[in-house]
Amino acid sequence: MKIDFESLAEHIGVSFHDISLLRMACTHRSYLNENRGSGLEHNERLEFLGDAVLELIVTSFLFRKYPTKAEGELTAYRSAIVNTVSLSKVAKHLGLNEYMLLSKGEAKDTGRARAIILANAVEAVIGAIYMDQGYDASANFISDHILNVIDIDEIVDKKLWLDAKSRFQERAQEKMGTTPSYKTLREVGPDHDKQFTLGVFLGDKQVASGTGASKQEAEQKAAEKALEEKGW
Repeated sequence: MKIDFESLAEHIGVSFHDISLLRMACTHRSYLNENRGSGLEHNERLEFLGDAVLELIVTSFLFRKYPTKAEGELTAYRSAIVNTVSLSKVAKHLGLNEYMLLSKGEAKDTGRARAIILANAVEAVIGAIYMDQGYDASANFISDHILNVIDIDEIVDKKLWLDAKSRFQERAQEKMGTTPSYKTLREVGPDHDKQFTLGVFLGDKQVASGTGASKQEAEQKAAEKALEEKGW
């Protein structure tokens, strides 16, 4: 597969000395399984490095932006900024999906698995920039394409750093003086691949439902839908 990584470098505003680092950042392990003679390396080492660089720079940013906030809150804010959902949005903003080297199977997936791949690729790109350009260039990239893209004030003001279940409970107690409850509505599939559907209730009234591979995942999805349903 011929991909012009120079155009990606130009798009993200980094002039690489070694463009092969950017190509590596976009190479998923699955691609090498189908292209063993390619001579390429997958992006997991760069992802490992980029994760650490991203965490340091975001931590430094939050430390300065919120001088009165405690360590626990800053940790929660950071998690909301660097989680899979946020970073996959950054990847889409960068158009990274068009430059990924993936197996044929992975290339067809458009769900959560792809979101994880894209989020990891953002971290790998940060690692590639750090290896090629150093700390300052990495910090500039993170500032331009992550901190200026993700609405951090909204995360803090709307308490989006809390998970959906916690947010819905807080809103329900605040607005209605009641604590939500969750009930299993349905379980389908074999034990190794079971799907759970849970409903979230305020009193006896079901507000929404969610389905997931675990009861915890289903509860989170139900809470997300309940927040939308209530306009909270």
